[in-house]
This record gives sequence, C-alpha cells and structure tokens, in this order.
Amino acid sequence: MLRPDFPLETARLLLRPFTENDFDALYDLQSRPEVTRYLLFDTRDQGQVRQALQDRIRSAALEAEGDNLGLAVVLRATGEVIGEVVLFWRSREHRQGEIGYIFHPGHGGKGYATEASEEMLRLGFEELGLHRIVGRLNARNTASARVLQRLGMRREAELIHSQLLKGEWADEVVYAMLEDEWRAREL
Repeated sequence: MLRPDFPLETARLLLRPFTENDFDALYDLQSRPEVTRYLLFDTRDQGQVRQALQDRIRSAALEAEGDNLGLAVVLRATGEVIGEVVLFWRSREHRQGEIGYIFHPGHGGKGYATEASEEMLRLGFEELGLHRIVGRLNARNTASARVLQRLGMRREAELIHSQLLKGEWADEVVYAMLEDEWRAREL
C-alpha cells in the first residue's frame, strides 16, 4: 500500500491530490484538442471533466493492484495547476507499474513533465517496491517519448496498429525501467 504524505515536493513543483477547486484547470487541460490528440479519450465537455475530476479525487492512494495514484501538478511559485501525473499499480505479484502524464501546452518545453514523472518513478520504486515501471504512448507523440528518454527509460517495443484511436489505427511504443536501473542511474 502507498499513501504518500502530501504535498510531494520537487525543485519547482508540488504534487498533491486533486480537489474540487481544480475543476477549471482540469477542464482547461482536457478540453484542448492539442492535449487529447494522442490520448485514449477525446476532448471532454464540462460534465465529462466533472466525472474525471471525481475519479481523480478518489485516486489519492494505492491500496491494491489495479489502483492508480493520480496527482495534480502545481507550480510552487504561483500555485497554478499545470498538469497531472499518474502511477498505476499493474501487478502486485510481478511488482509492475506504469506512469502517465498530461501537461498544459502553455507549460511545455520547461522540463515539468520530466520533473514530476521522476517523482512518480521514485514513489513506484522506492516506496511501493515495484520491480518494473513502463510508460506507453502513441508512436507519433515524440514529445512524450523525449520525456521518457530523459527519465532514463529504455524503448522496449513498438506495437504496430495495436489501437484503434479516434477512427484510425495507431502504433503504441513502450518504454520501461527496472528497479536496479533506477538505483544505478546517474544523479
């Protein structure tokens, strides 16, 4: 089980559970076509975002296999919610997890996704005791691939036409890191 002491702090960010007050920021994020372009869901209306927010509010701990820990990413300097990160607990027996992230395009190119995702890897490996964590993405999402590469994750697979995404077949790329790779990385 993993129930972190919040907020989690990085050099420039706070990671914390979502609250009802995050609706406007989440709506601004999930209603943008450029944000949802490579995601499994399309742009969301206010009702869909309200439901998504309720799901995120309930995901503030990992208590059992299949749970996810979804956190708001907040700029420490301003208090602005600029994105979200998630750690999925995929298998207790095999100690497997997965990370994901979505960031507002107005904050792209500043390393925030890498900084927040590194904290999620730390949680997975050091606090939950995972052996392996993956990141999955649409093969055309080169910006997301660069985040996973900067984290030190290795490209393991490309699954050709593995998803029917928004009416067309999409390739999926899988990156991964093992616990001993996490511990051996250069700091």
